[in-house]
Amino acid sequence: MLDGSMGPTKQKAARLVVDLASTAGASEFIQVGNAHVSGVSVITGGHGLRRFLSDLSGDEQGVVSIPTTLNSAGCDHEKMDEMGIDYPDFMEQQFEIVHAYSELGIDATLSCTPYDRGIESSEGIGSWAESNAVCFSNSYTSLITNRESGLSALATALTGWAPKWGLHIESNRMPNILVNVEAQMSNLTDWSILGDWIGKQILPTWDLPWGPMPRFVGLPRASFEMQKALTASAANYGCPMLWADGITSDAPEVESYQGEVTFTEGDLEQRYRDLSPRGTVDLVVIGCPQASVGEARETAAAVRARMELGEAIPDHRLWLFMSSHNYDLISADGTLDLLEEAGALVLKDTCPEVTPYNRSKYNHLLTNSLKAEHYLTSGLNRIPTSVSTIIDCVAHAFDDSLADGPTPELDGHSTTPIHTAKTHQDAPFESMGRGIPSQAQWEVSGKALVTDVPITYLGYVNRDTGVIEEPGHPLDGVPIKDTVLIYPKGSGSTVAPFVLMGLIYTGFGPMAIVNRDVCPLTLPAASLLGVPYAHGFRDDPTIRVNTGDDVSLTLSDGEVSLRVEARSTED
Repeated sequence: MLDGSMGPTKQKAARLVVDLASTAGASEFIQVGNAHVSGVSVITGGHGLRRFLSDLSGDEQGVVSIPTTLNSAGCDHEKMDEMGIDYPDFMEQQFEIVHAYSELGIDATLSCTPYDRGIESSEGIGSWAESNAVCFSNSYTSLITNRESGLSALATALTGWAPKWGLHIESNRMPNILVNVEAQMSNLTDWSILGDWIGKQILPTWDLPWGPMPRFVGLPRASFEMQKALTASAANYGCPMLWADGITSDAPEVESYQGEVTFTEGDLEQRYRDLSPRGTVDLVVIGCPQASVGEARETAAAVRARMELGEAIPDHRLWLFMSSHNYDLISADGTLDLLEEAGALVLKDTCPEVTPYNRSKYNHLLTNSLKAEHYLTSGLNRIPTSVSTIIDCVAHAFDDSLADGPTPELDGHSTTPIHTAKTHQDAPFESMGRGIPSQAQWEVSGKALVTDVPITYLGYVNRDTGVIEEPGHPLDGVPIKDTVLIYPKGSGSTVAPFVLMGLIYTGFGPMAIVNRDVCPLTLPAASLLGVPYAHGFRDDPTIRVNTGDDVSLTLSDGEVSLRVEARSTED
């Protein structure tokens, strides 16, 4: 494949797989049984995704080698009028993306829950690029997958092979955070709040090479829906798997944890207070990740109770998002009829976070999911979003006066800065690292932009300007354009490389990238578009280099020299 004898598409894919193997220090490849590719919606993949897929078109040999499924799209194409999407050429662009994937031989399931499709168990090695699905499957099934990006999963789908690294290796599947749970955890949303809360406790000094992997002690028995809610929201901050005593398989014994935290009833109550609606709710969205049959039935039960009082949902104020598989199941058992009779809009093939909402109608959403809240409030949609239980969500759908008041506005400044261990450095610095096999030789000099906090491209880096827009982040408000960008790794959505590619295509990306950790969310864009990329330095450049330093990097014979030519003046 590398020599091009199987076509240019597989050659690009093989080159990316080899680059990732080199970065990960893998000594061998592993054959993969199936893949799940993310980056489908127009508003997530954007210009970078559409241009990349167009570059792959016309190659008859460029089809996947293993069974591969596709993540959620940005709309239910049968209910565009009801969704009221006001986005130029959205349907045309969405069709173009899905069609391009189908031409690659990918099954357009359009679901972010590939583990929830009637399969009794999953096993073997997968290459999955949907953060909630990665965490769910590694935690509750015998399928093993690294937390791939949309691009790295696609490369494996095309070749059938992946580097053997990360969670493929048993010794890396170890808990690194101990979480003592003292809250009652009786409601589905409680579990969603807990998963997200974990990510907010992480310190940059903790060594989490594969992401946070917590072990929970004190959780009660959990339904499928509770398990799903926990892993989905934990994945907001890069968690690829977790253990919960009495729910998952037993956690491996470790000598020590990077951190130990306790989640109390007070913590849970405080998060509900923080997240409760403080103004009129314009729309209620349930199903992020896409709703299971159980979640649909729980929603229907809450709806039925209001219908029996003679009430109806006005103006389709409740949207329930599902996979086509589960949509068909609730169509057969009467749940769909009940929901639609009440005035709910049941959507398939899409999910709340990847939908472009009509802002002339919807400027304050209510959901039961911290995964939805995390991305809806980000730059992806930038919509004020509140969180409550399904029962409360349904109540607000029926009655828009329950939170009477002006539409809330997003606060652009966080009162709780993200933890950073950086201090200004004055001493000279020079260190050796490594490049990637697809890049033979280059020299770069420029101003450094440095953080020891991961960068979340989808939603927290402006896809038009390249400005980091994450309240509390040390680089909030700073553009990455034409910088030597130095950071630990990417975090958040697995669509990250498409955002980065879009910025590189349009000239708003960095001139070079340095990662401290193995990063399948960043490397693919650099590999495919030839942006100078370095990693594996002996000394941590995220700590030893200052923002504003004049730096030079030189790649020769696979090794990269990083030198600080002149120090910035401390702020």
